[in-house]
Amino acid sequence: MTSGSIQALKGTWDYVDSENIDEFMKELGVGWAIRMAAKGVKPRLVISENDGKWNIRSESTFKTVAYDFTPDVEFNETTPDGREVTTVIHFHGDKWVNVSIDKNGKKSVITRYVDDKGQQMIDMECGSVKARRWYKRAS
Repeated sequence: MTSGSIQALKGTWDYVDSENIDEFMKELGVGWAIRMAAKGVKPRLVISENDGKWNIRSESTFKTVAYDFTPDVEFNETTPDGREVTTVIHFHGDKWVNVSIDKNGKKSVITRYVDDKGQQMIDMECGSVKARRWYKRAS
């Protein structure tokens, strides 16, 4: 799979590191206790697709969450921190763009792609706060 295709996101990914996640979660309205617990979590991501229906599963010792989606079709989701959001995921070239809006109208945009080093990059934005997580393909 080339990094220039959305298909490159399929597979199993291990957490490497993150930047500014606490500020991002704070901007989302996530409480202190959950933010502190999340700091120690190093999730494994599993992304798959079957007949146009995609699945993403985040596995950790803290919590495992999964959801199915069809690109460009809005769905309701409960985030790992317990927020109820309406989400739509669009594929733009080699990028997976996840737009979520919570019940208070707070919007977040999460963009996933595989960089030129073969790492899955996850760029997150809410309000003026930006954060990033990155993963390496599991061996």
